Amino acid sequence: MKRETLFNDVQEQFHATPEYLWSNFPRYAVFRHHESAKWFGIVMDIPGEKIGLKTNEKVDVLDVKVKPEHVEALRKQDGIFSAYHMNKKHWVSILLSGPLPIKTIQELLAESYKLTS
Repeated sequence: MKRETLFNDVQEQFHATPEYLWSNFPRYAVFRHHESAKWFGIVMDIPGEKIGLKTNEKVDVLDVKVKPEHVEALRKQDGIFSAYHMNKKHWVSILLSGPLPIKTIQELLAESYKLTS
C-alpha cells in the first residue's frame, strides 16, 4: 500500500487528514480523532533496521493500536513488527510496502480507530 492510498482511505473512512507535527521529521504523519484528538495511527519513514529488516534504507510504516492479546499473533505475520516508537504491548508497526493485503491494513486501522475512541 502506498502512503497516498492510505491517506485517501483514512480521509474517506474516518474523515481525518494527516497532521505533520515535527519539523525535524517532515514525513511523519499522525491521524487523530476529531473529538478527543487521540491518535489512532501514525505513518513514519524509518530505517528498515529499526523494525528488524536487513536494510538501512527508509521504509514507510503505519503504527496502529491493537488489543494486547493480539499483539504476539500479529507480529508473527509477515509485514507486521513490534511497534516502532510506541508502546509495544498495545501497538504494532505495519510495513506499508510489505506483503499484507490492503484489506488487512484497513481492518487493523479500523480496529485502532475503535480502540482509541
